[in-house]
Amino acid sequence: MNKEEILAKSRAENKNKDLYGMDVSKRAGSVTVVVMMAIAGVFFIVQILTGGGLNFGMWALVFSADMTNHWVKYGKLRLKGELLAALSYTLIVAVLSGCHIYHLLASAAIL
Repeated sequence: MNKEEILAKSRAENKNKDLYGMDVSKRAGSVTVVVMMAIAGVFFIVQILTGGGLNFGMWALVFSADMTNHWVKYGKLRLKGELLAALSYTLIVAVLSGCHIYHLLASAAIL
């Protein structure tokens, strides 16, 4: 086989997907979550130290990125580990969201 035949076969097997671009996107997503966690951690500590209380909503948003990631992976791969992770993150996001909404309502004297 010559170079063109090998390339054509590779394109057919990979359905013209850019494997390098897909790998870079995957790594970028992982780095994004780490940076979000770091920034949220700094904000969380500053908020506590300045007497601003706890902001559960911010953490719900941060964990929702991982939750979504695991649900998408489970949807495509149907792996039990991804399902368990997705359910775990969904529970965390639900609890944090509930705490945030409760604190908002309590501070507005609605409850």
